[in-house]
Amino acid sequence: MDPDVKYIPKMQLLSLDEYIRLVKIAQSLGITKLRITGGEPTLYPHLQELLESIGSMGFDDIALTTNGSRITRSHATRWKDAGLNRVTVSLDTLQPMRKDAITRSHTTLKDVIAAIDTLRDVGLTPVKVNAVIMRGVNDDEVADFAQFAKDHEVDMRLIEFMALDAGKKWQRSEVVSAKEMLERIQQEHTLIKEVDATSSTSMNYRFPNSKGRIGFIASVTESFCGACDRLRIMADGIVRPCLFSDDEWSIRSLLRSGANDEILREFLVDAAWAKSAGHGMDRDDFKRPEKTMSRIGG
Repeated sequence: MDPDVKYIPKMQLLSLDEYIRLVKIAQSLGITKLRITGGEPTLYPHLQELLESIGSMGFDDIALTTNGSRITRSHATRWKDAGLNRVTVSLDTLQPMRKDAITRSHTTLKDVIAAIDTLRDVGLTPVKVNAVIMRGVNDDEVADFAQFAKDHEVDMRLIEFMALDAGKKWQRSEVVSAKEMLERIQQEHTLIKEVDATSSTSMNYRFPNSKGRIGFIASVTESFCGACDRLRIMADGIVRPCLFSDDEWSIRSLLRSGANDEILREFLVDAAWAKSAGHGMDRDDFKRPEKTMSRIGG
């Protein structure tokens, strides 16, 4: 939980029916992939109903991002049966005491790793495990993360530290570049480069004798803004076309004032056209966004 977190009043949050309506409209515009994120989406009381509704719509891919604190085999099996394809778990360290310091969570490292194995075993694959690498915090673990990917047969993704931290203390000097991470891992592991899709946010590698993979998300040093086709709809109906821009618009008032589907479609199209050309984190004049990742949705 972020320090001094402020909860959004319930009446400002979208209802289950509003979520489903927006998903249908997005699909009508050609959206084929959907991700449910947070905050922590497993806390959402209507998650099973949401998955059952969108799982029957025929999306190419439905994914969910979680911190792994509430994963059971029963949950994972029901989510898969409802139509969920895969799960991403956030895990920034493989050291128990360090995890407690980074996450301020009561969920143990052992329990999160057990959740990862459970998700893999029930077929919510590929399970992706995200770690944000911060210089002086967990950058000494990059090779360990590669070994974790091999041992647990997951897609380990190492992410450059972005200016979306809750404490708003991000400094460019704390960024460990994807190039540096790759070089460190190659000192201990043999990696084979894969051919990535043009819309991929990660540069992916595989191991010669393991189902596990490792990917690097170079959001700071090798921006992929030009290929980004993502759009975020937040829990309160705010539509945000870019993580690193404070440009955002509310679709909630349209939903609740009787706007028809065509008006809502036009709203989403206009928001997509407003996507930024680039985030500029490598520039001296970069201005960090006001909202942190927990508000925007990771």
